[in-house]
Amino acid sequence: MSSDAMLDLRGGSASTALAGVRVQAPGRLHLGFLDPSATLGRRFGSLGLVVDGLHTTVELRRADSDAVSAVDDSSQAELPRALVHLERLRGATGYHAPLHLHIARALPAHAGLGSGTQLALAVGRAFCAVFGVRLSTPDIARLTGRGLRSGVGIAGFDQGGLLLDGGPRADGGAAPLLSRLTLPPPWRVMLVLDPRHRGLAGAEEKAALAALAPLSRETAAEICHEVLMRVLPGAAGGEFAPFAAGLTRMQSLLGRHFSPAQHGRPYTSAAVGRLLEWIGARTVAAAGQSSWGPTGFAIVPSASDADAAMAAAREAGVLDPALQLCVVRARDHGASLAPLP
Repeated sequence: MSSDAMLDLRGGSASTALAGVRVQAPGRLHLGFLDPSATLGRRFGSLGLVVDGLHTTVELRRADSDAVSAVDDSSQAELPRALVHLERLRGATGYHAPLHLHIARALPAHAGLGSGTQLALAVGRAFCAVFGVRLSTPDIARLTGRGLRSGVGIAGFDQGGLLLDGGPRADGGAAPLLSRLTLPPPWRVMLVLDPRHRGLAGAEEKAALAALAPLSRETAAEICHEVLMRVLPGAAGGEFAPFAAGLTRMQSLLGRHFSPAQHGRPYTSAAVGRLLEWIGARTVAAAGQSSWGPTGFAIVPSASDADAAMAAAREAGVLDPALQLCVVRARDHGASLAPLP
């Protein structure tokens, strides 16, 4: 097998153990919950989109003694979390042979791109490949404590695409995947990152969710309608206008709901919010914030539309110089796994 071979990860790892392996896990946008308060009966339910261009890359190989390394400071900061995942996997499987763990690249932490889940799944899939262990991605998520609210990170690791899940199961199991679609190839995703801010996570996220007033039944029903009758049909049929209108409306409703936990704003970063609201008022785009942010997004029909929007924003002076912008494609496949030479 060549070093750049890609394996199908959906059925669990291969039974043949590898001496070393590299796993690249893509970033994802969490586009919103359907019913975060369960006012319609079932809690959460998520819409998400896997994107190219941003990813976490983990390398794991057998060694004479345990060792860790990282390529830069941001990757170094992820090593403690990665080691916790390794110890949980060792405890669950009984495989304790020494390993060298190297983080070659890390998604920005607490930025709304799914860094925690993708790190856990990348470490887990690499562990399974090195020891020839068969664990499904939901099994790895359960062992590493991921996917407690949203299932799009788990499904995105396996398959990529535009994903809709039905919320966690009653027994706490991973949310079932209800729909997976591929966005039309010309569509582009403008990502806007603000490194000065961090989204909520862990205990802070739990406290923020507990403090929010319940989302009304009417609002939850409207979000469900927007997803089912505008976002998904628009994506499936290549109809950009209803897709954009539905996703922007969903984001508006959720931004209003979560604003008390975001300094009274629909966006964690005011600079990101100003830019995306300016673009949304002048361009046909699906705009909003991923998870707790601070990353924002604007999905547009083509690369030329993205270039034009960014150029116009710079000329108008609404682009904060501290913001980081990139234009990426939606990703229609999941993580990749390759043996190390």
